[in-house]
Amino acid sequence: MSSGQKEAINLDTLEPQQLAQVKKQLEEELEHLTNSFSQLHGAQNKFRECLRCVQSRVADSKGSKAVLVPLTNSLYVSGELTSTETVLVDVGTGFMIEKNLKSAEKFYNTKVKELGDNLKELEGIVQSKQMNVRTIEEVLRQKIMAAQSEGQS
Repeated sequence: MSSGQKEAINLDTLEPQQLAQVKKQLEEELEHLTNSFSQLHGAQNKFRECLRCVQSRVADSKGSKAVLVPLTNSLYVSGELTSTETVLVDVGTGFMIEKNLKSAEKFYNTKVKELGDNLKELEGIVQSKQMNVRTIEEVLRQKIMAAQSEGQS
């Protein structure tokens, strides 16, 4: 069996302790996936904001060169653009590339779309894992009820 294939487990053959362990593992995976989903969504929102900024520059490329430069999250200083035709684009790990406005707009549109596709895929995985947890909870509940009814007999 290759490493990419998953082995199906018959839940009826597992003991309650084993089911609880599988449930715990799935819940940990779900927590990790949910955190990843939130981080991807945050990244997508940042790219959308970058896209909005570039689009506003495109709309006002012949207008004002005055800008506010952020020094911290709450402190800005006045500045002036030397060029209204190009922007610096962070392409990852702190590397910046100078791009013209149309190229930057295309770059950010592509990033937003890619992250949207990844979010849809991850959402499907999360839903599948949630169904697995509910199934395990149901089997575990049935086994506990069966064990209790046998103990009372």
